[in-house]
Amino acid sequence: MTNKAETRYQHLEPRPGSNYRQLFLKGRRIRAAVVDQAIHGPDPFTPEELAREYQVPLEAVLEALDYVAQNRPLIEQERDHEAARLRARGLLGPTPE
Repeated sequence: MTNKAETRYQHLEPRPGSNYRQLFLKGRRIRAAVVDQAIHGPDPFTPEELAREYQVPLEAVLEALDYVAQNRPLIEQERDHEAARLRARGLLGPTPE
């Protein structure tokens, strides 16, 4: 049986007290999923542009992208949970079919 080695990140950390289990950019309130969405979303930034815009090292952006790629099920679970919470509060429309 082979254990997958846990990746260590220099620029990412958990956020104590957060409702999210995913990692954040170190010292910032920016979730890794936010970085991924900004790079792959409808109006995408390049990693370099995002690093400049958020004033973080390019390596932090690249680590966040790697982290999201390796932890996609967690990211999707947290996204769906957040959407359900917003729907329950009436802040988001019904689930698209």
